Amino acid sequence: MVKIKHKELHRITSTAIIYKGNKYLITQRSLNEKAFPGQWTVPGGGLETDDYINTPKTTNDHWYFGIERSLRREILEECNLEVDRIKYLLDIIFIRSDGISSIILSFYCSYKSGKVKLDEDSIDYAWVTYKEAKKYDLIEGLLEEIEMVEKILKGENENEIEYKR
Repeated sequence: MVKIKHKELHRITSTAIIYKGNKYLITQRSLNEKAFPGQWTVPGGGLETDDYINTPKTTNDHWYFGIERSLRREILEECNLEVDRIKYLLDIIFIRSDGISSIILSFYCSYKSGKVKLDEDSIDYAWVTYKEAKKYDLIEGLLEEIEMVEKILKGENENEIEYKR
């Protein structure tokens, strides 16, 4: 039996690699952000209790699709876009400077509608091909995630695609 000596704190977040044709949406983080200021990333953010607590439960005890609802909200807030079906890609764990572990669920989805309009968390955006993405100061690991999505969209077996650095 393992004894926990301290309370474990986690924050659940999600990100979306949004594609339109052969291009991917990347956004540049504000220079005022605590983590990764000025670097390029993809839309996403944290799960909030309001993403499920004020909605009807799917079963008597559970809310299904809370992460998806949260991610759709974040995409709309951050860049004013709607997306089609959201598919899981991989998970990441990041320990923030305050010691809280951030569990990041990375997804990919196609653009559905809207014109990009950034909120205050971002200062620029670009629709880029995988090759063009290499020229940007992306948060570490994101280029490899985009490469995975690129392979999936080109028809490679997603069960055989692995994250590689």
